Amino acid sequence: MSSSEDSTMPTRRHVIGATAVVACGAALTGCAGGEPRPGIVPPGIKGKVIAQTADVPVGGGKVITEWKIVITQPSAGVFKAFTASCPHKGCSVGRIADGIIRCPCHGSEFAADSGKCLKGPAEAPLVEFALKVDGDGIVIV
Repeated sequence: MSSSEDSTMPTRRHVIGATAVVACGAALTGCAGGEPRPGIVPPGIKGKVIAQTADVPVGGGKVITEWKIVITQPSAGVFKAFTASCPHKGCSVGRIADGIIRCPCHGSEFAADSGKCLKGPAEAPLVEFALKVDGDGIVIV
């Protein structure tokens, strides 16, 4: 800085740095809202029955909107649980049929047996949660 410049005036570097700090803070605040993060089991759900086996058709599934989890039954007696949030833009997946979980927002498709991305624009799989069947109930462990 030259002696003719006022040292109290913010420089371009200060303005850019401050803007970046504000943007990062806003992004982190948005993430800290009430939304569960993909891959993190929502608090208070472990050990609870979240669905009944009879409600999840073979080759299909059911979205548990309260917990943003999708339960599938890719083959008779085999149940899987995944985050219902599409990794592309966070939309909730919807239709589950013929072994495929579909996102209604942009058309991404995922395998009901593994969560693997089959069709984009999503590039990442759905995150799987461990579960167990307890009698007729499906429990996240």
